[in-house]
Amino acid sequence: MSDRSLRGMRLGSQSMETESGVEPAPRQRVEYRTEDGERLFVTFAQEAEIPATWPAKSGKEAFLVSGEGKVEENNEKPVRTHWDMLLERRSVEELEETLQQRLDIYRERHAI
Repeated sequence: MSDRSLRGMRLGSQSMETESGVEPAPRQRVEYRTEDGERLFVTFAQEAEIPATWPAKSGKEAFLVSGEGKVEENNEKPVRTHWDMLLERRSVEELEETLQQRLDIYRERHAI
């Protein structure tokens, strides 16, 4: 049994291979800036599509500085919320009337 056990090694956590002769994929470093002037550098693969904006650590949105990357315009429609779709079908007055009717029904049930 002792000839089958691995002593002194943690299984799956260390590799016996060396990194000699291994070259990383080509990369590019892209600069972004927020409106406040905060600079942000992000590393992408050489063939990656570069987004026009990137979230900064401060929570603000940073914009691409140089035109080195491929910047595509986003022509997607904005996401409609449940409230937006509801307002397409009903007016605010109709919604207030419906709300009042439902509240009256609930109050009647609890009064019994």
